[in-house]
Amino acid sequence: MTAPLTADAHEYGLVGDGVADDRPALQKLVDALGDATAADGRPRTVRVPAGRYAIRDRPVLWRSGVSLVGAGRGATCFELSNPGAPTRPVPLAWFTTAQHGAGRDRHIADVTFAHFEIDGLRVETEEYEVLAKGLGLQYVLRGRFTDLYIHDTAATGFGCDFLQDTVVEGVLTERCGRQDPGEEMGGAGIGIGVGGWGPVERLAVTDCAARGNGTNGIFLELQQDHWVPPRGIRITACHTEDNRYGISDWGADGLIVTGCTMLGNHVAGFDVSAQGTTSVGGRGGIVTGCVIDANPGDGIALGNTPGPYGFHGNRVSNNGRYGYWEHNLAGGDQEPATDIVLESNDIHDNALDGIRVEAPLHEPAFFGNRIRGNGRRAAPRTRGGGEGVHCGPLSLTDERADWLPGGHRGKELTVGGPGETEVTAVVVDNTATRLTLAPRRPGADTAWPDGTPGSGTAYRLPDCPAPRTGLTAAAAVTHPYVHGNRVRDDGHPRTQIHAVWIAPEATWTGGRVSGNDFSGNAAAPTRFDSAPSGGRWRDNAG
Repeated sequence: MTAPLTADAHEYGLVGDGVADDRPALQKLVDALGDATAADGRPRTVRVPAGRYAIRDRPVLWRSGVSLVGAGRGATCFELSNPGAPTRPVPLAWFTTAQHGAGRDRHIADVTFAHFEIDGLRVETEEYEVLAKGLGLQYVLRGRFTDLYIHDTAATGFGCDFLQDTVVEGVLTERCGRQDPGEEMGGAGIGIGVGGWGPVERLAVTDCAARGNGTNGIFLELQQDHWVPPRGIRITACHTEDNRYGISDWGADGLIVTGCTMLGNHVAGFDVSAQGTTSVGGRGGIVTGCVIDANPGDGIALGNTPGPYGFHGNRVSNNGRYGYWEHNLAGGDQEPATDIVLESNDIHDNALDGIRVEAPLHEPAFFGNRIRGNGRRAAPRTRGGGEGVHCGPLSLTDERADWLPGGHRGKELTVGGPGETEVTAVVVDNTATRLTLAPRRPGADTAWPDGTPGSGTAYRLPDCPAPRTGLTAAAAVTHPYVHGNRVRDDGHPRTQIHAVWIAPEATWTGGRVSGNDFSGNAAAPTRFDSAPSGGRWRDNAG
């Protein structure tokens, strides 16, 4: 066949009626255009008119220099399925190291994937298969992925690794990771392996949205523990919602995250930890100008990093646990994190502490932050049932209640009386009479595993914890710089009990704490169950 620079898919055997298997024709066309590009060095494009194109039982092995361009989301759709191969993953396009020998010297170059939809709902493997993605390419050079809608895949939706001089823009992923219970590898909306190109990978992820995916909305993961964590990666103007984690840095160096929103993610809005395949956390990152709000777990969870890391000018609010949580997971880096910086952030109305340090910090700097009105989980234990109690898919209402608004934020609700099977759900927020509940898993439309409980069902909520503070040290903190922060509570009632608490298990050594406003908290400005050693505490109001 001749190989034009632009080929209309219909002219080369693709039907797009949702019935005929279009995979063989697409593979033949990609191979022909790939051969032509290898011969003359001129990239080709497959243009796919509106239609529903079935890709059955096998993925399409992609070729360098071949682009795939549709007629738009909702117009051109590739429907993936594996009815004849229940053990085989079926991404639309794949080219990997393990299966095809992909590498720096055998890569995919000069490709664009744009303006189409991938529907992965009909791929079901007998066991969870990490390769059951929407797109699964490795070692891409000068790639562009734009205006794609990828949904309902069994594993990660956009699962491409080692992207050099590449832009991922306007990609929407929804309900990907269907078969991932939340603890397997992959299962994300956008998951990008890093490190294969060396210490610098020039990649921009911009204006993307990830909603209701099984694990992460967007994550970066170092793929070999002996590789150097790469610099050069930016995530800008993206939105993550109702995932297990919003945005995760599992092994980059100097990641820049700017102007993003991370809302309603079940465990954390932004995460740095050792949960990736190599147990390497990110380091050197900068997070600026983001809104990290109403995540049922933590706003920011940071751990297993040697540092540095900086958070500047973010809003971290209404989260169900801590606004910022410093911690280390077992199995990852345990050394003190150095040069963690929180500057000019607005950290408010989180359920527990505004900032909680449970892993060692060396020379952290907290300055210019407004840390106010935290400790919202202040309502006492309660129980109820009977008349006036009824449930919705994501709510429980007790018309006779008079709860403190926000006072049950982040608590675990237990529903079920004597002789009944008890079920639990997480409270996202509450009014005086209504609890708003998190979905039972990302992408679900209900909080309940076995149907909505009936009217009058019995329920109970646990007590509130204490103390709840603006800043808690529960680990070793050495030579901190804490200056110019406003750590107070002017709410009614006041729920932030102390501005600063040094817990019994903590050590606070040296440093400077000055020029802060610690007044207006519910009990006292400070509580020292372990006395600070050395350093200077001066000119703090309250």
